[in-house]
Amino acid sequence: MENSGWLEFAHSGIDYGIIGILVLMSVVSLWLFVERIMTYGGIRIEMYATKEELELDLGNNVSTIATIGSNAPYVGLLGTVLGIMITFYSLGDVGAVDSKKIMTGLALALKATAMGLVVAIPAIVFYNILLRRMERLLAQWDIDAQKNLG
Repeated sequence: MENSGWLEFAHSGIDYGIIGILVLMSVVSLWLFVERIMTYGGIRIEMYATKEELELDLGNNVSTIATIGSNAPYVGLLGTVLGIMITFYSLGDVGAVDSKKIMTGLALALKATAMGLVVAIPAIVFYNILLRRMERLLAQWDIDAQKNLG
């Protein structure tokens, strides 16, 4: 019975630990995306003397979103590996095949994988949207600079 308590603790660790980290990553990604969109809407490119100054302001927090998007699948993979390890441990501990324990462990592993993808896909979409907005604002700065020279 003592091992059953350990397995429940391990399952909770994946649920609250790995899934919790992924939820936090998702919230941070969404928050930074909204912040950047609001910032881009209020940017006045004529206030920037150089393109580099504009680039610095536009690039704030964008790499964080890219980092979340690229690392979320790995966090999900960690949950997958831990879930499968727990499944193997429970199989070895019981000494017999218990389909309920196998299915529970595998479902937990797949849940972590799915959550990693659910976090990564929107984060990469957010990053690409912001990158395109940055490119447009920088191109507009170039156009305005050419007009002012001519």
